[in-house]
Amino acid sequence: MQIRSMFAANYRSLKSIRMDMAGVNLFIGENGVGKSNLYRALQLVQAAVRGRLAHEIAREGGMASALWSGKRRSGDPVRIKLEVELLDEERAVSFHYRVEAGLRPAKAAAGFIFEPQVKEEELKVDAGRPVTVMKRAGPGIFVRNAAGRMEEYPEQALTSETAIALLGDAGHYPEIGAFRRVIDGWRFFHGFRTDRDSPLRTPCLAVTAPLLDEDGSNLAAVFATLFHTRQDTVDLDRAVADAFGGARLAVPEPEEFAEFALVFPDFPQRRFSPRELSDGQMRFLALAGALLSYRTPRFIALNEPETSLHPDMLPALAAMIASASADSQIWIVTHSELLAAEIQKRCGTRPKRVIRNDGATWIEGMRLTGMMDEDED
Repeated sequence: MQIRSMFAANYRSLKSIRMDMAGVNLFIGENGVGKSNLYRALQLVQAAVRGRLAHEIAREGGMASALWSGKRRSGDPVRIKLEVELLDEERAVSFHYRVEAGLRPAKAAAGFIFEPQVKEEELKVDAGRPVTVMKRAGPGIFVRNAAGRMEEYPEQALTSETAIALLGDAGHYPEIGAFRRVIDGWRFFHGFRTDRDSPLRTPCLAVTAPLLDEDGSNLAAVFATLFHTRQDTVDLDRAVADAFGGARLAVPEPEEFAEFALVFPDFPQRRFSPRELSDGQMRFLALAGALLSYRTPRFIALNEPETSLHPDMLPALAAMIASASADSQIWIVTHSELLAAEIQKRCGTRPKRVIRNDGATWIEGMRLTGMMDEDED
């Protein structure tokens, strides 16, 4: 189930932007144009599905920091608006979710001052015609029952809660549950710590790991799962060899902890532990774990993955992205023209250039509908 389109309004530098999405989505642009805000909007959709929308916005400084700070039309409600449409091509079914969050009314007693308050939510399912599965306005929630009728849900939502999370936890609504499972499986790799105390550099508990955690803390277990459970490391072996001049990963069968090391051709009897590897080497290995894990996520976002990598590693990184795109929808934000060119060569994806248009984040050559001029070619 892939993302067909997204929409965000009044969030940071995103005044109002709707964008169609492809299998591989590649964004390039200068610092400060809002590239990260685009995928951060999708991350907030995931937070809403997980019931953590208020928490995530609070981490950014609350609504006062998260709201669009440019000019607004007089009378328009001051709200962050997020929408996402998912398409299940096999079943010819699409899901459309919308959530709007605003400030606490001046005279209201409930809620904290800068805490986001969920104003509206809606989930529609379209299998030939759109059907509203859930609708929320204020604290009241209406949901479609097994007989196909909309009924009021017996429990009201707190102002900081999302109905999609509340109903999903109830376990009675299969469409909502299916939608939530897909969104919950998205992975956003904003960056990896590579300092001495980084979780990448320490052994982890020996627990089967089909996916890499977003902080990379189970990297050793991801490699061990590939080596000893799947017993198929062809793509991983090729990526490591291409990036590190013929090196190979050594992954012993885990006991209490999972561990790994690099073996270089010049020192075939010497195993270099993660604590001995450079920041760039560790970052590349973390990206390998993210893109080549046993079970790849349906959606993977990478923010400036070229950071700390030697230019010679970028073709190998692009090859991993191309490999992962067979099963996952990929979103890459980069400053590197070289990486963008390598990805375009392997995936056929033209980079979208992110710019500022009257102070707002925009995509060069994109229409208001979300289509690119090149889509007509």
